[in-house]
Amino acid sequence: MIVWRVSSAGGKPEPLAALAKGEFHHKWPQALPGGRGVLYTAPDRPGAVNDADLVVQPLTNGARKVVHRGGYHGRYLPSGHLVYLHDGVLFAVPFDLDRLQSTGQATSVLDGVASSTYTGSAQFAVSTDGTLVYVPGRSLGEARPVDWMDRAGNTTPMWVTPANWYNLRFSPDGRRLAMDIFSGPTSDVWVYDWERETATPLTRHPASEFKPVWTPDGRRIAFNSNRDNSPHNLYWQRADGTGDAQRLTESKHSQWPVSWHPSGKLLAFEEHKVGTNFDQSWDLMILPIEGDDASGWKPGTPTAFLDSPAEEMQPNFSPDGRWLAYQSNETGRYEVYVRPFLGRGDGWRISTGGGTFPTWSRTKRELFYGLNGQIMVAAYAVEGDAFRAEKPRPLPNARYTAGGPARMFDLHPDGERFAVAPAEAVPTRDRVVVILNFFDELRRIVPMTRTHAP
Repeated sequence: MIVWRVSSAGGKPEPLAALAKGEFHHKWPQALPGGRGVLYTAPDRPGAVNDADLVVQPLTNGARKVVHRGGYHGRYLPSGHLVYLHDGVLFAVPFDLDRLQSTGQATSVLDGVASSTYTGSAQFAVSTDGTLVYVPGRSLGEARPVDWMDRAGNTTPMWVTPANWYNLRFSPDGRRLAMDIFSGPTSDVWVYDWERETATPLTRHPASEFKPVWTPDGRRIAFNSNRDNSPHNLYWQRADGTGDAQRLTESKHSQWPVSWHPSGKLLAFEEHKVGTNFDQSWDLMILPIEGDDASGWKPGTPTAFLDSPAEEMQPNFSPDGRWLAYQSNETGRYEVYVRPFLGRGDGWRISTGGGTFPTWSRTKRELFYGLNGQIMVAAYAVEGDAFRAEKPRPLPNARYTAGGPARMFDLHPDGERFAVAPAEAVPTRDRVVVILNFFDELRRIVPMTRTHAP
C-alpha cells in the first residue's frame, strides 16, 4: 500500500513514492500547504505504527525526508506544529514547514484519542481555524482480554492474560486458542490451553510472526514471518513447540495464511503483490503440501485461485472442502462471497451490506462473518452444484471489537460460541468532543522557537 496522486481534472493515478527498503506500506497522507509535499506514515512491519516514520515526499522529484520517528497519523497544523499519535496520546512538536524539520521537543497534549496501533487509524481532525474534534477512547493496541460469547451475545471471561493480541484461531478440537501477540516492536504466535489455563509461546524468534492457522489434525500451526529476510512468507511448526519452524514458501511478495483444506494437503493464503509500476493486488493462492511426518513434508508450487483487479482476501475452505468463502472489494467495499473450489463459476455473493472474515460452522450449514464489530450469520443449502444462501441476519447483541485487517473473533468447533475481543475492551464511541481555540492552547503548551511559515 502506497500513496498515489491524480490530477484534479481527472486522469490516470500515478504513484507518489515507492516503498523504501524495509518499509511495509504508506498510509494516512496529508498534502502540506504550498505544495511542499505529502506527509504520510511509514511503518516497517504490520501492527508497528508506534515505531513508524513520519515522512514527507516532495511533489516534484525531490528526495523524501523522515521528519519524525516513532508515531502515526501525523498532521501539520497552521499553528506551526506537527501533531501525531503514539499509543493513543496526541503529541505536538514545533515544526519548520520550509526546512521540513522539528525545532523543539515533542510534548503530549491530549490523552485518550480513539485509534488503532495496528492500522494507524485515528479519530481526530483539526480545522484551519483551530477547532479540534476527536472521539474519546482507548488505543486498540492496548492489552485486552478474550471473552467467550454465545449466540445471544452473552459473554463470560476466558482465562487469557490481557495482551496486545490479534488473529484468534481455535484448534480443531476446540481446546486451544492460537493468536499473535505484540510485545515491544515484534510479534510472536502464542498458544493458550483455556482448559488447563496455560499459555505457551510457539515462536521465540527476533522477527515477527502473524496469522496462526491450525492444520486439520491440530499437530502443526502455519503462520507468516519476516525471518530469513523474507517479506512475510509462509512457515509452519509443530503445535507443541518442538522442532524448528519450516519455511513453506520463498517469494518476493507478502503472504498471509488463512485456511487449510480438510485433507491437510492444501493451504489457502492471501498474497500481496506490488508491481513494477507500483500497482498492487491482493490475490487468493493455494499451496500444495505433500508427504508425512515419517518421510518429511515438501511444499509444492503455489497457484492462483482468484487473481482479479479487485482485492480478494480471507480464503476459507468449507468443512467438506467443496467451497471457498472469501471477501472482495469488487463492488467498492468488502463483501463476502462463496465459490466452488474445484468447479466452475463466479460464485455467489453472501453479504448484503458489507462483510469480512467469513467463518464456516462445522456443525451446521451456516456461514458467519463480521460487519463493523457485529457478527452476522447466513444459513445455506447445497443443491447439486449450486450454493443457496439465505438472507444474512445479525446475531442479537453479538458484538466484538473490530481490528481492521486482523481477525478479532473465531467460532468454536461446537458452532455455538465464539472467542472475541469484548466490545467493552474499547469504550463505546458514541460521542465526539469539540475543543475550540486549540491553536492557542498548543502555542501555550508547546511554544514556538522560531518563526514558521504559514
